[in-house]
Amino acid sequence: MGHPTIYPTGTTVYNKSKSWSGYTIYQAADTGALLIDMNGREVHLWKGLRGFPNKLLPGGYVLGSTAERDPKYGFQDEVNLVQVDWDGNIVWKFDRYEHIEDPGHQPQWMARQHHDYQREGNPVGYYVPGQEPQVLSGNTIILAHKNVNRPEISDKELLDDTILEVDWEGNVLWEWTTSDHFEELGFDEDAKKALYNDPNTRFFGANAGDWMHINSASVLGPNKHYDAGDERFHPDNIIWDARETNIIAITDKKTGKIVWKLGPDYNTEETKHIGWIIGQHHAHLIPQGLPGAGNILIFDNGGWGGYGAPNPESPDGIKNARRDHSRILEINPVTLEIEWQYTPTEAGFQAPLDSYRFYSPYISSAQRLPNGNTLITEGADGRIFEVTREHELVWEYISPYKNKRNSNMVYRAYRVPYEWVPQLDLPEEVEIAPIDVADFRLPGAAARGAVTTVEVEGTVSYGEGALCVARTDESQPEKG
Repeated sequence: MGHPTIYPTGTTVYNKSKSWSGYTIYQAADTGALLIDMNGREVHLWKGLRGFPNKLLPGGYVLGSTAERDPKYGFQDEVNLVQVDWDGNIVWKFDRYEHIEDPGHQPQWMARQHHDYQREGNPVGYYVPGQEPQVLSGNTIILAHKNVNRPEISDKELLDDTILEVDWEGNVLWEWTTSDHFEELGFDEDAKKALYNDPNTRFFGANAGDWMHINSASVLGPNKHYDAGDERFHPDNIIWDARETNIIAITDKKTGKIVWKLGPDYNTEETKHIGWIIGQHHAHLIPQGLPGAGNILIFDNGGWGGYGAPNPESPDGIKNARRDHSRILEINPVTLEIEWQYTPTEAGFQAPLDSYRFYSPYISSAQRLPNGNTLITEGADGRIFEVTREHELVWEYISPYKNKRNSNMVYRAYRVPYEWVPQLDLPEEVEIAPIDVADFRLPGAAARGAVTTVEVEGTVSYGEGALCVARTDESQPEKG
């Protein structure tokens, strides 16, 4: 598939009357945590802060990391999780999960944090009316790594996912380890065999297998399902998703058991109407206080994921499910009905010919906004955009920042209200109408319609949209 080499960056669309306006924070490649307004003006940069992801707290505080572990010895391990103030001063830090002695490096304590975390007071890490994360106190839920040997899963070392709860002083109060619950994950025998042979070893860390690759973890918070008596949805329980296994699940905080699950098989009678969820990111329960509260919001990446029976796309059964477009799904976790979706069709693309035009096979996220809109991070292409319930595009921003691999990818972006940043005056909001790309030309470029047009005599139409010029020179001999 082809892509243009030249395209606009910054804010390209802004419908003031239909957007939920505020500041947006995202990781500007290797530069730092960047805060922009609705017109794409860069209003504050925390230089050097690493966002996996960056999250803004009330008062202009930001959570992120200041260092990454040497990737030769650990995959996507952040050395620490820190909270900094407006001026970049560290006011809180967690780095004492595991003491690491990597060759060629000084021994040190590390958080081994990756992909997600949540501060007490807000279940999902983005703005929810009536709920605010604690700023200078409170516990934090952290998604982390540790290496384990589990011969019942694979004969290779595993890079396992753990979920921690730590207090303000950095003490680990609770820990949940994924590999302890292998038999609860629902793998069939083909999947177990494929996983045993290759637990997604990739290319890092003494051949350790990133077998699950959990990329989000958040607290359920108060919700209508628990209020109706469904104990699976206790507000303290934790929902998470794993991109390599196509699994979304809820862990009971008290018992550690998995009490609700989607995947890894989507061919069941209960799930086949959903279609295959593949390589998904940022699955979370929409919090109470937002439209769609109690439904699960998912960025269903597509791409590749899963373990199972071999097929022509996957002779070894690794990454055996594939799809070349993305979807946003809002699913009722009790009935499993799709309550809302945004797919290439809703985006206005012709399926299946150009479905790939809404496609991020890795990273990405979706945030429900207070007016019912959804903020979507189509991360692979650095595109952040907002759509209404009716699928209308009302805001769009393309990151101009590129990393060392010449990619402008954005892991996850968040929209916050202006009042969370009292250090800034309210910005001027200027409407930006969408450009008609069919007619837009750079200065000096030929305009559409400027070419001399003639009608060809004898033009004949064969079928829809097909043109053929009939021969009109009768002096030429017929060819049989």
